[in-house]
Amino acid sequence: MEIPNITKERIRKYLSEGKRFDARKPHEFRDIVIETGISNKAAGSARVRIGKTEVIVGVKLDVSTPYPDSLDKGNLMVNAELLPMSSERISLGKPGVDSIEVARVIDRGIRESGFIEFEKLCIKEGEKVWNVCIDIYSINDDGNIFDAAGIGALIALKEAHMPKYDEKTEKIDYEAGTKEKLPLSKNLIFPLTVHRIGTHFIVDPTREEEDVSETRVTIGRYDDQIASIQKGEEGTLTIDEFEQVLEISEKSWNEVFKKIEKHIK
Repeated sequence: MEIPNITKERIRKYLSEGKRFDARKPHEFRDIVIETGISNKAAGSARVRIGKTEVIVGVKLDVSTPYPDSLDKGNLMVNAELLPMSSERISLGKPGVDSIEVARVIDRGIRESGFIEFEKLCIKEGEKVWNVCIDIYSINDDGNIFDAAGIGALIALKEAHMPKYDEKTEKIDYEAGTKEKLPLSKNLIFPLTVHRIGTHFIVDPTREEEDVSETRVTIGRYDDQIASIQKGEEGTLTIDEFEQVLEISEKSWNEVFKKIEKHIK
């Protein structure tokens, strides 16, 4: 659904004055609300609300064969479903391009950061390893699904406990479970997305602001390290503009980290 041109012009005009419709500053996030343990069937789960945007993320663990190029490491699979109930723009059917992109961006950040210690998920080299499956569902899409999904994935992974596995019978007892947590490193990875509208840069856009965005860059980072970068939309960035994106991303990431820190420490 295309927003009216008058709304686009108002967004641009407000940004030229350093303002946004909801009175936030260009580099300011909306309120972030996090709930954990929302599913008693998942190894770990979280609900994340950023403003009116809402996602649910669950982690499921099972046993399978390793990938041919990593015989002594566990597997990771990330699935994202942007549900029709979350936006009138989403149709019923197979996951679309947007869903696939969200899944890949979250997967790449987690994988490249070394957040999951995959070596510790090997049961028997070349034969049995743990699968880590992350499922992301949009409940309401009012912009910035990437960051909400990434924060949800981080927290759901931190919450995850290993199920009870009997190597002799090869059966998993999800009900019994264990006190053992999923093996994770200290690389607390989550993405932060910066959008360019005209000559202005913003973070955490609403749906209307996303519609006006000419280009976006999603940077998966932990501490002062960058694990992944994904550029979206058709617009381009100069070297100077990209340096601005990096600066904004780092500063905003640190501010968001303070807001979610109690859920991941």
